[in-house]
Amino acid sequence: NGSSTDKAPTAASQLVSEGVALVLGSYGSGVSIAGGPIFGDAGIPAIGVTCTNPQVTEGNEYYFRTCFIDPFQGTVLANYAWEQLGAQKVYMLGCSGEEYDGGVKNYFEEAFVALGGEVVDANFTENNADFSSYLNSAVSEGVDAILTPVAIQYSTAIMQQAKSMNLEIPILGSDTLDNNAVLEAAQGSNVQLYVHLLSGGWLS
Repeated sequence: NGSSTDKAPTAASQLVSEGVALVLGSYGSGVSIAGGPIFGDAGIPAIGVTCTNPQVTEGNEYYFRTCFIDPFQGTVLANYAWEQLGAQKVYMLGCSGEEYDGGVKNYFEEAFVALGGEVVDANFTENNADFSSYLNSAVSEGVDAILTPVAIQYSTAIMQQAKSMNLEIPILGSDTLDNNAVLEAAQGSNVQLYVHLLSGGWLS
């Protein structure tokens, strides 16, 4: 499906027409949601590995997942920020219009505010490459941590720029930051990165 929601229904229909008995995938929630009904209508079970959006399986008894969902992940991140990092105020940075980023941030905010915390919400536009203004804004806001549940192309740039400015504020990442490229971007620096893994564990 090319990781495209527009191509997902066609790709799903092709698999159905070829008589598959089971589907593994797809990668990502958006394409899984787009193609899911076709598998459901055909009675073919599908198993997603990284589709954390609750809508993937809601109302579709043929779609399953091996990972947690975003409400759980957002709550775990909030609890970690509050209990382990001692954060009282968190800067949330995501890509505007990205359903995944917005979902994790929303669930994080709900849980973190319920604990007594405060959030500052910020969004950058698609294909943005300069995050210095956002990182400096987080510093000026006096936050205790930064939450950035973004795609690899953005998270690596954020880590590189955090490294160049010797950022001392801990950065929290969701499962999308579970990638060696993100760690390599911060290598040789004192930037603190805490990533919630798809396995349910933590990488720091």
